[in-house]
Amino acid sequence: MATRGRYLSNALMGCACSGAFCTRWDKFEKYTRCGILGVHHHLSIMEKIHPTLLTAIKSPEDLRRLPEEKLPEVCEDIRRYLIDRLAENPGHFASSMGAVDIIVALHYVFNTPNDRIVFDVGHQAYAHKLLTGRMEAFATQRTLNGISGFPSPLESPYDTFIAGHASNSISAALGMAIADKLTPGNEDRKTIALIGDASISGGLAFEGLNNAANNPNDLLIILNDNEMSIDNNVGALHRYLSELSTSMGYNKLRKKIYDTFRSHGYIGEDGKGRILRFNNSVKALISKQQNIFEGLNIRYFGPFDGNDVNKVVKVLNEIKDMKGPRILHLHTVKGKGFPKAEEDPTTWHAPGKFNPDNGERHPKPEDAPPLWQEVFGHTLVDLAGENDKIVGITAAMPSGTSMGLMLKAYPERTFDVGISEGHAVTFAGGLAAAGKHPIVAIYSSFLQRAYDNIIHDVAIQGLPVTFCIDRAGLVGEDGVTHHGLFDMVYLRCIPGMAIASPMDAPALQSLMLTAVNHNGPMAIRYPRGKTPAAPPATTDISNVTPQPIGKGRILTQTPGARIAVLTIGEIGNEAAKALKEIDFPVDHYDMIWLKPLDEELLQEINRRYDVIITVEDGVREGGFGTAVAQFMDHPRVIQLGVPDRWITQGSVAELRKLCGMDSASIKAELAKAYQEISKD
Repeated sequence: MATRGRYLSNALMGCACSGAFCTRWDKFEKYTRCGILGVHHHLSIMEKIHPTLLTAIKSPEDLRRLPEEKLPEVCEDIRRYLIDRLAENPGHFASSMGAVDIIVALHYVFNTPNDRIVFDVGHQAYAHKLLTGRMEAFATQRTLNGISGFPSPLESPYDTFIAGHASNSISAALGMAIADKLTPGNEDRKTIALIGDASISGGLAFEGLNNAANNPNDLLIILNDNEMSIDNNVGALHRYLSELSTSMGYNKLRKKIYDTFRSHGYIGEDGKGRILRFNNSVKALISKQQNIFEGLNIRYFGPFDGNDVNKVVKVLNEIKDMKGPRILHLHTVKGKGFPKAEEDPTTWHAPGKFNPDNGERHPKPEDAPPLWQEVFGHTLVDLAGENDKIVGITAAMPSGTSMGLMLKAYPERTFDVGISEGHAVTFAGGLAAAGKHPIVAIYSSFLQRAYDNIIHDVAIQGLPVTFCIDRAGLVGEDGVTHHGLFDMVYLRCIPGMAIASPMDAPALQSLMLTAVNHNGPMAIRYPRGKTPAAPPATTDISNVTPQPIGKGRILTQTPGARIAVLTIGEIGNEAAKALKEIDFPVDHYDMIWLKPLDEELLQEINRRYDVIITVEDGVREGGFGTAVAQFMDHPRVIQLGVPDRWITQGSVAELRKLCGMDSASIKAELAKAYQEISKD
C-alpha cells in the first residue's frame, strides 16, 4: 500500500515526478480548469502497475456490471484510496471510511442518478464521489477551484441536495418522493435518505419522520448507526438505538400475510394503517420492546451489519420495491478499515495530514500559538472556577469548540445536547431564567439554525446568555455550507443584543470576562484556527480586565493622516500587516464592538478623515461596514468584506484574497484612496 500510495501522491497532488513514469505533466491542458493537471496520465500508469476494480469504475453503471461477489474488493479499494489521498489532502476521514459499504450497496442496487440518494451531512460521502466520476478530481477536494468536500448539486447530477448541515435529509427526500408521486411517469422512482444516528436526533429529522408517516410516499430511510457524531453521541435516542433489534423473518412473514390478505380483498388501503398499528402492538408485546419508528407507522428493518456490503445489498433488494415509508437500521464502525481511526474516531473525524502506513499524525509545532477555541476553553474553565453560576452548553461539538475542557473540569455544569442547536439556545434561556449564566459555544454557521430561539427565548426576555460563536468568518476548506459569514448581520438587528469580536487572544479573554458580568444577551465571535499571538496565559485570568461595552481602541493615530481603517475582529491583523507595507500615514482603529457601536469614537473619526475604510470577516451587506456607514454622515466610506455571492472552499488566505480582504487587497485599496485624495 505504501508504494501505491506514493504513486497516488505524485499523480494526484501535482508532482514533478522523480520516477521514470512521467514527463512534464503541465502539458495536459484539459484538466487545468480544476487544477488537476496530469491526473489522467498518472492514473493510467497506476492502472498498469496496480490495477484495481475502483480505477475501472467511471460511474455507478460500471459498478452495477460487476458480479456481487466483487463488491467487498471494491470497498477495500475505496478505503485504500481514501487512506492514501486523505493522508496528504486532509478531509473528513472516519465517517467516510465507515460508510463505504453502504454507499457501494446503494449505487449497486439502485439506478442512480434516476434513483436519488439524499445524504445527511456530507462527511460520509467520499465513496459516493469516487463512484460517480470524480475519482480523478478527488485530489482537489476542499481546495480552491476543486471539488467540494460535501455533496453539491452544482457539481454532479448524483448529488441530489446540499448536505453540509445535519438532519435535513428526511425532509428533503420526502419532498422528492412525494413530487415523484405527483409526476406521471415518475411514480416508481426511488428516493433514499441516508442519515446518521447523531443527525436523526435533530428536531428537523423528527419533523420529517412525522410527516413521512402522514403522507403517501415510498421513501426509504437508511439509518447509519455508528454510535458517534463527531464526539460521542448523547441522549435517550442514542441509548434506544443501541438496544433496538427486530426480526427480519418476522418482517418477511408479516409482508407475506399482508400481501395475501390484500390480494383477496380482506385489507384495503383505508385499513392499512390500522393493521400496521395492530401488528406493531403485537410485535412490541412479543419482543417486550417498543419500536419508535413503527410507532410512527414507518416500517422498520434491522439492525444489520452495515459494513457487510453483501448483506446490505441483499436487504436492499428485499425491501427496495416495498410501498410506504421504511427505515433500514445499519450498524457501522466509524473509521472502518484503519485501526487507529476505529480506536479513536473522534480524533480521526478530521485528523489533518498523517502517515498512511502507521497512522502517525503530523505534530503541531511546539511554538505554535494556541487555537482560538483553546483560549476560549481554558478561559471558560477559569471563569467557571470563580463563578458557580456559569454553565457550559454545546451542540455535539465539545472537542470542536473546546467545551470539552469545561466538561472535564465541571461535568455537572456542562451540557452537550447533541445536534440540537435550537434546543441548546432555548435550554440556555431556561437556565438563565432560573439564575444561571449559560455560555453557549456553537459554530457560526450552525447557530443560524437557532435564530428564532435566540430572538424568542433569550433576547425578548433580556436573559444573560453568552453566545461564543466559533468558526466565525471564512472557515476555509469546508466551504460554502460552513462559512460563518452571516452572524453579525442576523444578530445586529436584534434589540438588546451586545456583539463583539476580538482581534487577539487577550481580547477574547477580556470579552469573556465582560460577558459573564453582563446582565443580558451577548455574542462574541472569533474565527477558526490559530490566534495571532499567544495570550499572557491561557489558564490564568488573574490579570485579565473586562472590556468596556461599546468601546473600541486606537491602534495607530498619526498627525496628518487623512485615511482611517476601521476593523472588527481578527481580520484587523490583515489591516495591520498592510499598514506596515505602505509609506504614507493611515490610522487604524480596532472597533471591537458591532453593537453597541463606539459612537463617540466614530464621531471623532467622521470629523477627522477624508476616507474611511471598514474591513470585516463577514458579508458586507448589513454587517459592520453597513453599521458604520449608517451611523456616519460621511461622503466616502469604503466597505471591504465578503461580497454578495456564495464563497467556495479553499484556504482562508486564498479566500480572503478572492474576496478582496487580505493584506495585499487592503494595501491596494489604501494606495488607491491616497492617490485620489492627494489630487485634492
